[in-house]
Amino acid sequence: MGRRIRVLVGKPGLDGHDRGAKTIAAVLRDHGMEVIYTGLHQTPEMIAETALQEDVDVVGLSILSGAHMTLFPRVRAELEKRGLGHVLLTGGGIISKEDMQALEEHGYVQLFGPGTATDDIADWIREEMVKRWKNEEIPL
Repeated sequence: MGRRIRVLVGKPGLDGHDRGAKTIAAVLRDHGMEVIYTGLHQTPEMIAETALQEDVDVVGLSILSGAHMTLFPRVRAELEKRGLGHVLLTGGGIISKEDMQALEEHGYVQLFGPGTATDDIADWIREEMVKRWKNEEIPL
């Protein structure tokens, strides 16, 4: 595939644990993706603005604080305000199955829990973006 996938890895809220986000960012880079990591303690507005400025294809959020049901929908709303409703939304962290289902109904296409193989996440993002680009007839 000639086109590189641009991924923003975001850490919304006051969650101070970023080992997983940094690991995912490194794995995605190893899989040939361009990765922008926002760093800790980002607001939904900051994440969405970075996504806009960096022209990303994917926004992946990482959260361990339990505030996902508040912060994930706010990130999505901020992306939509900026005309980025088409961006692939994914994420992971400590999220119950019930909350994962609820967030998937609100636009988060796939959420990953602890123990998910990082290569599986990278493969899933690549496959999903290839499908999207084919549907949009965007050259790969």
